[in-house]
Amino acid sequence: MNRHHTDVAEHDATNAYQSLADTVTHDDPRWAFGSGVEDVQAEITAPVPDGVDAADLAEYCLMLGDDALVCAQRLAEWVSNAPELEEEVALANIALDLLGQARVLLARAGHVEDAGRDEDALAYQRGESEFRNVALAELPDDLDFARAIARLLLFSTWRLALLHRLLGSRDPVVAAVAGKGVKELAYHRDYAARWTLRLGDGTAESHRRIQAAFDTVWPYHEELFRASEVERRLVDAGVAVDPAQSRTEVDAILDEVLTRATLTRPQVPPVGMIGGRGGRQGLHTEYLGHVLAEMQSLARQHPGATW
Repeated sequence: MNRHHTDVAEHDATNAYQSLADTVTHDDPRWAFGSGVEDVQAEITAPVPDGVDAADLAEYCLMLGDDALVCAQRLAEWVSNAPELEEEVALANIALDLLGQARVLLARAGHVEDAGRDEDALAYQRGESEFRNVALAELPDDLDFARAIARLLLFSTWRLALLHRLLGSRDPVVAAVAGKGVKELAYHRDYAARWTLRLGDGTAESHRRIQAAFDTVWPYHEELFRASEVERRLVDAGVAVDPAQSRTEVDAILDEVLTRATLTRPQVPPVGMIGGRGGRQGLHTEYLGHVLAEMQSLARQHPGATW
Protein backbone atom coordinates (compact mmCIF):
# COMPACT_ATOMS: atom_id res chain seq x y z
CA MET A 1 0.00 0.00 0.00
CA ASN A 2 1.49 3.35 -1.02
CA ARG A 3 1.48 6.26 1.38
CA HIS A 4 1.41 9.89 0.35
CA HIS A 5 2.33 13.04 2.19
CA THR A 6 2.78 16.74 1.59
CA ASP A 7 6.35 17.50 0.52
CA VAL A 8 7.21 19.92 3.30
CA ALA A 9 10.66 20.61 1.87
CA GLU A 10 9.10 22.31 -1.19
CA HIS A 11 6.80 24.49 0.90
CA ASP A 12 7.30 27.94 2.26
CA ALA A 13 9.45 27.36 5.36
CA THR A 14 7.13 29.55 7.42
CA ASN A 15 3.96 27.68 6.59
CA ALA A 16 3.40 23.97 7.13
CA TYR A 17 -0.01 24.03 5.45
CA GLN A 18 0.38 25.48 1.96
CA SER A 19 -1.72 22.82 0.33
CA LEU A 20 -3.91 19.85 1.04
CA ALA A 21 -3.40 18.60 -2.51
CA ASP A 22 0.38 18.66 -3.21
CA THR A 23 1.58 15.11 -2.56
CA VAL A 24 4.48 12.83 -3.44
CA THR A 25 5.04 9.14 -3.00
CA HIS A 26 6.64 8.14 0.31
CA ASP A 27 9.38 5.67 -0.71
CA ASP A 28 11.24 5.16 2.57
CA PRO A 29 11.20 1.36 3.14
CA ARG A 30 11.37 1.85 6.90
CA TRP A 31 8.13 3.78 7.22
CA ALA A 32 6.20 0.85 8.74
CA PHE A 33 8.58 0.49 11.67
CA GLY A 34 8.30 3.83 13.40
CA SER A 35 9.85 7.23 12.82
CA GLY A 36 13.06 5.97 11.16
CA VAL A 37 15.17 8.79 12.62
CA GLU A 38 18.74 8.08 11.55
CA ASP A 39 21.65 7.88 14.04
CA VAL A 40 19.37 8.88 16.88
CA GLN A 41 21.08 6.61 19.42
CA ALA A 42 24.14 8.82 19.35
CA GLU A 43 21.99 11.90 19.76
CA ILE A 44 19.99 10.45 22.67
CA THR A 45 23.15 10.47 24.78
CA ALA A 46 24.22 13.94 23.63
CA PRO A 47 24.88 16.47 26.41
CA VAL A 48 22.06 18.72 27.52
CA PRO A 49 22.48 22.03 25.64
CA ASP A 50 24.21 24.79 27.56
CA GLY A 51 21.84 26.86 29.67
CA VAL A 52 19.07 24.24 29.56
CA ASP A 53 17.77 22.66 32.75
CA ALA A 54 17.96 18.85 32.42
CA ALA A 55 14.74 18.31 34.39
CA ASP A 56 12.88 20.75 32.12
CA LEU A 57 14.22 19.02 29.01
CA ALA A 58 13.17 15.60 30.33
CA GLU A 59 9.70 16.94 31.11
CA TYR A 60 9.33 18.44 27.65
CA CYS A 61 10.40 15.21 25.96
CA LEU A 62 7.77 13.44 28.07
CA MET A 63 5.13 15.90 26.89
CA LEU A 64 5.89 15.33 23.23
CA GLY A 65 6.47 11.61 23.71
CA ASP A 66 3.35 11.00 25.79
CA ASP A 67 1.17 12.81 23.24
CA ALA A 68 2.41 10.43 20.58
CA LEU A 69 2.39 7.29 22.74
CA VAL A 70 -1.16 7.66 24.04
CA CYS A 71 -2.57 8.67 20.67
CA ALA A 72 -0.80 5.69 19.08
CA GLN A 73 -2.41 3.38 21.63
CA ARG A 74 -5.86 4.76 20.81
CA LEU A 75 -5.27 4.31 17.08
CA ALA A 76 -4.07 0.75 17.65
CA GLU A 77 -7.51 -0.07 19.01
CA TRP A 78 -8.74 0.05 15.42
CA VAL A 79 -6.73 -3.02 14.44
CA SER A 80 -9.38 -5.62 13.47
CA ASN A 81 -12.10 -3.00 14.08
CA ALA A 82 -11.81 -0.56 11.18
CA PRO A 83 -14.62 -0.52 8.58
CA GLU A 84 -12.28 -1.65 5.78
CA LEU A 85 -8.96 -3.50 5.69
CA GLU A 86 -7.26 -0.60 3.94
CA GLU A 87 -8.26 1.80 6.71
CA GLU A 88 -7.17 -0.66 9.36
CA VAL A 89 -3.71 -0.80 7.81
CA ALA A 90 -3.58 2.97 7.41
CA LEU A 91 -4.52 3.66 11.04
CA ALA A 92 -2.10 1.02 12.28
CA ASN A 93 0.72 2.60 10.29
CA ILE A 94 -0.11 6.06 11.61
CA ALA A 95 0.03 4.57 15.11
CA LEU A 96 3.45 3.07 14.29
CA ASP A 97 4.73 6.45 13.14
CA LEU A 98 3.65 8.03 16.43
CA LEU A 99 5.06 5.12 18.41
CA GLY A 100 8.42 5.64 16.72
CA GLN A 101 8.40 9.31 17.71
CA ALA A 102 7.42 8.39 21.26
CA ARG A 103 10.23 5.85 21.65
CA VAL A 104 12.91 8.36 20.70
CA LEU A 105 11.50 11.09 22.92
CA LEU A 106 11.01 8.81 25.95
CA ALA A 107 14.54 7.46 25.51
CA ARG A 108 15.87 11.02 25.55
CA ALA A 109 13.79 11.86 28.63
CA GLY A 110 15.07 8.77 30.41
CA HIS A 111 18.67 9.60 29.58
CA VAL A 112 18.65 13.17 30.88
CA GLU A 113 16.43 12.77 33.96
CA ASP A 114 17.94 12.06 37.37
CA ALA A 115 16.05 8.79 37.79
CA GLY A 116 17.69 7.35 34.69
CA ARG A 117 14.67 5.30 33.55
CA ASP A 118 14.64 3.83 30.07
CA GLU A 119 11.85 4.15 27.50
CA ASP A 120 10.12 0.95 28.63
CA ALA A 121 10.04 2.03 32.27
CA LEU A 122 8.61 5.40 31.27
CA ALA A 123 5.96 3.82 29.08
CA TYR A 124 4.93 0.94 31.32
CA GLN A 125 5.75 1.87 34.91
CA ARG A 126 4.34 5.37 35.32
CA GLY A 127 0.91 6.11 36.76
CA GLU A 128 -1.70 8.48 35.35
CA SER A 129 -0.48 11.57 37.18
CA GLU A 130 3.02 11.08 35.77
CA PHE A 131 1.88 11.27 32.15
CA ARG A 132 2.09 14.65 30.42
CA ASN A 133 -0.07 14.21 27.32
CA VAL A 134 -2.89 16.51 26.27
CA ALA A 135 -6.42 15.28 26.90
CA LEU A 136 -7.22 15.07 23.18
CA ALA A 137 -4.82 12.14 22.79
CA GLU A 138 -6.56 9.99 25.40
CA LEU A 139 -10.18 10.42 24.32
CA PRO A 140 -11.93 7.15 23.41
CA ASP A 141 -13.35 6.61 19.94
CA ASP A 142 -15.93 4.03 21.09
CA LEU A 143 -15.44 2.35 17.70
CA ASP A 144 -16.87 5.44 16.00
CA PHE A 145 -14.74 5.87 12.86
CA ALA A 146 -15.90 9.46 12.40
CA ARG A 147 -14.68 10.33 15.89
CA ALA A 148 -11.30 8.75 15.18
CA ILE A 149 -10.99 10.88 12.04
CA ALA A 150 -12.07 14.09 13.79
CA ARG A 151 -9.56 13.60 16.60
CA LEU A 152 -6.79 12.67 14.17
CA LEU A 153 -7.39 15.81 12.12
CA LEU A 154 -7.16 18.06 15.19
CA PHE A 155 -4.19 16.19 16.65
CA SER A 156 -2.14 15.89 13.47
CA THR A 157 -2.76 19.46 12.30
CA TRP A 158 -1.63 20.78 15.69
CA ARG A 159 1.35 18.42 16.05
CA LEU A 160 2.53 19.12 12.51
CA ALA A 161 2.63 22.83 13.31
CA LEU A 162 4.48 22.14 16.55
CA LEU A 163 7.12 19.87 15.01
CA HIS A 164 7.59 22.21 12.07
CA ARG A 165 8.61 24.93 14.51
CA LEU A 166 10.85 22.54 16.44
CA LEU A 167 13.12 21.91 13.46
CA GLY A 168 15.46 24.52 14.89
CA SER A 169 15.40 23.24 18.48
CA ARG A 170 18.75 23.38 20.27
CA ASP A 171 18.20 19.85 21.54
CA PRO A 172 19.44 17.39 18.88
CA VAL A 173 16.82 14.72 19.63
CA VAL A 174 13.88 17.12 19.57
CA ALA A 175 15.17 18.53 16.28
CA ALA A 176 15.71 15.02 14.82
CA VAL A 177 12.20 13.88 15.75
CA ALA A 178 10.81 17.08 14.24
CA GLY A 179 12.79 16.55 11.04
CA LYS A 180 11.29 13.11 10.45
CA GLY A 181 7.97 13.82 12.09
CA VAL A 182 6.88 16.68 9.82
CA LYS A 183 6.80 14.23 6.90
CA GLU A 184 4.84 11.67 8.88
CA LEU A 185 2.39 14.21 10.31
CA ALA A 186 1.77 15.71 6.87
CA TYR A 187 0.50 12.30 5.77
CA HIS A 188 -1.54 11.84 8.96
CA ARG A 189 -3.18 15.21 8.52
CA ASP A 190 -3.95 14.70 4.86
CA TYR A 191 -5.38 11.24 5.51
CA ALA A 192 -7.73 12.69 8.14
CA ALA A 193 -8.61 15.65 5.91
CA ARG A 194 -9.54 13.41 2.98
CA TRP A 195 -11.82 11.31 5.18
CA THR A 196 -13.37 14.45 6.67
CA LEU A 197 -14.21 15.67 3.17
CA ARG A 198 -15.56 12.26 2.17
CA LEU A 199 -17.79 11.96 5.23
CA GLY A 200 -18.86 15.58 5.49
CA ASP A 201 -19.80 15.93 1.84
CA GLY A 202 -21.20 12.40 1.56
CA THR A 203 -24.57 11.08 2.66
CA ALA A 204 -26.82 12.74 5.19
CA GLU A 205 -25.88 10.07 7.73
CA SER A 206 -22.11 10.39 7.18
CA HIS A 207 -22.45 14.19 7.44
CA ARG A 208 -24.37 13.91 10.69
CA ARG A 209 -21.86 11.54 12.23
CA ILE A 210 -18.70 13.48 11.34
CA GLN A 211 -20.31 16.71 12.55
CA ALA A 212 -21.22 15.01 15.84
CA ALA A 213 -17.65 13.72 16.08
CA PHE A 214 -16.17 17.20 15.78
CA ASP A 215 -18.69 18.48 18.32
CA THR A 216 -17.40 15.80 20.73
CA VAL A 217 -13.65 16.38 20.37
CA TRP A 218 -13.60 20.14 19.83
CA PRO A 219 -13.90 21.12 23.53
CA TYR A 220 -10.34 19.73 23.96
CA HIS A 221 -9.00 22.03 21.24
CA GLU A 222 -8.19 24.90 23.63
CA GLU A 223 -5.66 22.95 25.72
CA LEU A 224 -3.45 22.42 22.67
CA PHE A 225 -2.40 26.06 22.68
CA ARG A 226 -1.71 26.55 26.39
CA ALA A 227 1.98 26.70 27.30
CA SER A 228 3.11 25.24 30.63
CA GLU A 229 5.76 26.88 32.79
CA VAL A 230 8.28 24.27 31.62
CA GLU A 231 7.54 25.08 27.99
CA ARG A 232 7.92 28.82 28.62
CA ARG A 233 11.35 28.31 30.19
CA LEU A 234 12.46 26.11 27.32
CA VAL A 235 11.20 28.62 24.76
CA ASP A 236 13.61 31.13 26.27
CA ALA A 237 16.37 28.50 26.12
CA GLY A 238 15.75 27.81 22.43
CA VAL A 239 14.57 24.23 22.91
CA ALA A 240 10.76 24.48 22.82
CA VAL A 241 8.24 26.64 21.03
CA ASP A 242 5.16 28.39 22.34
CA PRO A 243 2.17 26.36 21.04
CA ALA A 244 0.09 29.52 20.91
CA GLN A 245 2.22 30.80 18.03
CA SER A 246 0.72 28.22 15.69
CA ARG A 247 -2.91 28.79 16.59
CA THR A 248 -3.77 31.11 13.70
CA GLU A 249 -2.53 28.75 11.01
CA VAL A 250 -3.84 25.60 12.73
CA ASP A 251 -7.28 27.15 12.96
CA ALA A 252 -7.02 28.32 9.35
CA ILE A 253 -6.40 24.82 8.00
CA LEU A 254 -9.11 23.32 10.20
CA ASP A 255 -11.57 25.95 9.02
CA GLU A 256 -10.61 25.24 5.39
CA VAL A 257 -11.21 21.52 5.75
CA LEU A 258 -14.48 21.99 7.62
CA THR A 259 -15.74 24.45 5.02
CA ARG A 260 -14.88 22.15 2.11
CA ALA A 261 -16.58 19.30 3.95
CA THR A 262 -19.74 21.42 4.44
CA LEU A 263 -19.30 21.16 8.21
CA THR A 264 -19.80 23.78 10.89
CA ARG A 265 -16.99 24.77 13.24
CA PRO A 266 -18.27 23.75 16.70
CA GLN A 267 -19.09 26.57 19.08
CA VAL A 268 -18.59 24.79 22.39
CA PRO A 269 -16.91 25.78 25.68
CA PRO A 270 -13.46 24.30 26.33
CA VAL A 271 -13.00 21.45 28.80
CA GLY A 272 -10.12 19.37 30.07
CA MET A 273 -8.55 22.02 32.30
CA ILE A 274 -8.96 22.61 36.04
CA GLY A 275 -7.78 25.97 37.31
CA GLY A 276 -5.66 26.39 34.20
CA ARG A 277 -4.03 22.99 34.71
CA GLY A 278 -4.40 19.95 32.52
CA GLY A 279 -2.50 17.09 30.98
CA ARG A 280 0.83 18.91 30.96
CA GLN A 281 0.59 19.04 34.76
CA GLY A 282 -0.60 15.45 35.13
CA LEU A 283 -4.34 16.19 35.41
CA HIS A 284 -6.20 13.89 33.05
CA THR A 285 -9.67 12.76 32.08
CA GLU A 286 -11.09 9.52 33.42
CA TYR A 287 -10.17 7.89 30.10
CA LEU A 288 -6.40 7.77 30.53
CA GLY A 289 -6.59 5.12 33.24
CA HIS A 290 -8.36 2.76 30.84
CA VAL A 291 -5.73 3.37 28.15
CA LEU A 292 -2.87 2.67 30.55
CA ALA A 293 -4.54 -0.39 32.06
CA GLU A 294 -4.54 -2.05 28.65
CA MET A 295 -1.20 -0.72 27.46
CA GLN A 296 0.71 -1.56 30.64
CA SER A 297 -0.97 -4.79 31.73
CA LEU A 298 1.53 -7.27 30.27
CA ALA A 299 4.61 -5.36 31.43
CA ARG A 300 3.22 -5.03 34.95
CA GLN A 301 2.25 -8.71 35.17
CA HIS A 302 5.73 -9.79 34.07
CA PRO A 303 8.18 -7.12 35.26
CA GLY A 304 11.60 -7.39 33.72
CA ALA A 305 10.51 -10.02 31.19
CA THR A 306 12.25 -10.15 27.82
CA TRP A 307 11.41 -11.97 24.60
